Amino acid sequence: MDMHQFLIVSVFLSSLLHGDAGITSSFIRSEWPAIDIPLDHHVFKVPKGYNAPQQVRITQGDYDGKAVIISWVTPDEPGSSKVHYGVLPGKYDFVAQGTYSNYTFYKYKSGYTHHCLVSGLEYDTKYYYKIESGESSREFWFVTPPDVHPDASYKFGIIGDLGQTFNSLSTLEHYMHSGAQAVLFLGDLSYADRYQYNDVGVRWDSWGRFVERSTAYQPWLWSAGNHEIDYMPYMGEVTPFKNFLQRYTTPYLAAKSSNPLWYAIRRASAHIIVLSSYSPFVKYTPQYKWLDEEFKRVDREKTPWLIVLMHIPIYNSNEAHFKEGESMRAAFEEWFVEHKVDVIFAGHVHAYERSYRISNVRCNVSSGNCFPVPDKSAPVYITVGDGGNQEGLAGRYSNQECGILGLECDKTASCFRFREPQPDYSAFREASYGHSTLDIKNRTHAIYHWNRNDDGKKVATDEFVLHNQYWGKNIRRRKLKKHYIKSVVVDWIAS
Repeated sequence: MDMHQFLIVSVFLSSLLHGDAGITSSFIRSEWPAIDIPLDHHVFKVPKGYNAPQQVRITQGDYDGKAVIISWVTPDEPGSSKVHYGVLPGKYDFVAQGTYSNYTFYKYKSGYTHHCLVSGLEYDTKYYYKIESGESSREFWFVTPPDVHPDASYKFGIIGDLGQTFNSLSTLEHYMHSGAQAVLFLGDLSYADRYQYNDVGVRWDSWGRFVERSTAYQPWLWSAGNHEIDYMPYMGEVTPFKNFLQRYTTPYLAAKSSNPLWYAIRRASAHIIVLSSYSPFVKYTPQYKWLDEEFKRVDREKTPWLIVLMHIPIYNSNEAHFKEGESMRAAFEEWFVEHKVDVIFAGHVHAYERSYRISNVRCNVSSGNCFPVPDKSAPVYITVGDGGNQEGLAGRYSNQECGILGLECDKTASCFRFREPQPDYSAFREASYGHSTLDIKNRTHAIYHWNRNDDGKKVATDEFVLHNQYWGKNIRRRKLKKHYIKSVVVDWIAS
């Protein structure tokens, strides 16, 4: 499809999205039990060979996408921290040297975590790489992004609150068929903190092997959630984020950040800012000062798409975690509107929700004038905390809870936990497991999908065309409205 056709389709899609009322989906899915997959399941299989590298993962290694950080674990002894890589399979013309470390958590002793920066890469190139330890070696590949350019197309996946249940596996497998090129991860990785003592470290290891099928081949851009804090004084473990920071790394130094929990990157036509919901962020704190400076570095002429990731949603109409994001809203929402952020993704709430473009920057506590209003300069807020973890969905009360609250529930479905009536700012919400994709087409348009696990890779439950806040200012924009687009049009776009 050429650009002229795409713009025609965009107008047509807008005409299909009729009506102003938000949608609360009544869909009830039959899910697997919210319990973790047994450790002897094949999804946690340890690679063959003594001390073989495992839990392989890559993330972006610099500010502009010409480097990756490759990480892995050797369980028994350090082994080599080198990465051999090249542009032909089996032919590794280059070598990068990494570092390793290990740690203890209670009486659990970790394997040796290696981090290796591979830099000076060419854009839009497929690289093959090999990591080895003694007689054991493993080979993988990844593709670098296109050059930073306003019309660079790129497809991101968005996943949050994944865990390691069979529902998590369904989400991961659905995502891997989406065609997305990198994951924006919204925090809450392994849910190992739901275990105790040595089992905490064991479940961090199993999760690393669980996601390796994707993380070894494409970058996952990490943000941290509450389940990464691992504050367990009864075990003598009081250092926040200890497991996460020992295992997962970010390119924070390239973004002039003082902490790996908040950072930024540029990738293709997107400038992505990652914030830490559980680190100090009020005025005068390091994160606050860093974000103020990072917004000044944003150049919409080069990276028109401005995306922010956080764990706690600022706008959330679910009873679960209601108003937990209010303090970050008070601190940063004015900046989000001022800099015309396109979209903000969050997790934490184990359900899906999308807002209209709204803001509450005129909030006046003294007068009581505090409520969101439509704002064309504001971001779209999207909660994707429905990866599949063992805490289950946040969208419905159990039948027992319904009885206590005097609500009516039938024998097959539970009552919704969403607040009623649905707020005016809420466009669509549903309590189902799934993942999202943001398919950036050019400097003006991107196509967003939220895919419910039941539907497979080709049917989007919520879908809309996102118009860029910077380049779209002189283009007739439509209000984000209904939650669906007819499948015939979706198929046309896909072609």
